[in-house]
Amino acid sequence: MRALGTTAAALVALLAAGCAGGADAADVPPRATSSVPGSTTTQPHPSGTARPSSSPTTRPSATGVTTPPRSSDDLLTLAFGGDVHFEDYLAPVAGDEHGLDELRETLGAADLSVVNLETAITERGTRIGKEFHFRAPATALRTLASAGVDAVSMANNHGADFGAVGLRDTLAARRTSPIPVVGIGADEEEAFAPATLEAEGVTVALFGASQVYEMTLANWSADDDSPGIASAAPLGRLRSAVTRASRTHDLVVVFMHWGLDYQQCPDGLSASTARALEEAGADVVVGGHSHRVNGAGWLGRAYVAYGLGNFVWWRSREPDSRTGVLTLTVDPARARAKGSSVGSAVPAVTEARWTPMLVGADGIPREPDTTADRSRLAGVWRQAAACSGLAQHP
Repeated sequence: MRALGTTAAALVALLAAGCAGGADAADVPPRATSSVPGSTTTQPHPSGTARPSSSPTTRPSATGVTTPPRSSDDLLTLAFGGDVHFEDYLAPVAGDEHGLDELRETLGAADLSVVNLETAITERGTRIGKEFHFRAPATALRTLASAGVDAVSMANNHGADFGAVGLRDTLAARRTSPIPVVGIGADEEEAFAPATLEAEGVTVALFGASQVYEMTLANWSADDDSPGIASAAPLGRLRSAVTRASRTHDLVVVFMHWGLDYQQCPDGLSASTARALEEAGADVVVGGHSHRVNGAGWLGRAYVAYGLGNFVWWRSREPDSRTGVLTLTVDPARARAKGSSVGSAVPAVTEARWTPMLVGADGIPREPDTTADRSRLAGVWRQAAACSGLAQHP
């Protein structure tokens, strides 16, 4: 049966300490198009479609970090987008396998691409007691795969919006998904199990976990014999899983749902969590929930991005519409040399590039048309980095 004591006690303690984040006021997911051969995805779910490695470019990143060109054989690229859903006028996109094909040129251009899928995968169920509820049919996963997305995290405060029935449907969709779904499961073991992705000879462990203190975390956190999302309250379960994966994989990536709504700078809890995950062996920690572009940079040997903003979303006015694609370049030799000694390696991420975008009136993100807008939005990314406490060079 579902045991709420540990999670509920953790929530009360952290809320009392002033660390709690508010519930999302507007979370939504994007759609995908079909991928073409290249990278592979393995456990815990059926392999996603693959596509060829992307060739590196030498254009400067929004953070000002530029690296010399190398041959594509030397590089692994990882791309991340923020919160995605198919709500309201985005609903038809979930049923159109090619509705997000245009994202292949940005998000889908990397060897491996990941987003936060912020919705229950169901067409049934009863809304739980909160203001906003998001859901989409299982076809949304095929749409995302077609857009070049290789995996999604569902560890967020909308994964169980339609109660027990909706969660059963979500888990059924997870089992037959064309791409791995992490951060949610039939029990704690499944929710905390990483997906193993592989590209350019590098094995990548991908985790998803939530640290947003609201009713989903309190009532729908996966337990020993109960389904739900992977809860990072307390943090020990995630830390242990990351350390184990760091000993068996070349690279460990954690997609966090954390922070405070509508804030550009990270809160103290997110910052301490990032440090703990880096110490546990994470190489990349990215996150969302604040609906804003937050700061990013290097923390020890890990690259941390506190918030990627909305991505495929129903709110298309600034600042809610400010978004982008974060593309990280990984040196495979550094990743493979990490070995089993956690914390001993130099960063495997050698470059970070932010591609500024705006969510359009149709809910789909696109690069701005004008140089002025591109420059302005790149400035938002740099400004957010200034309060992140993170290094801007490896």
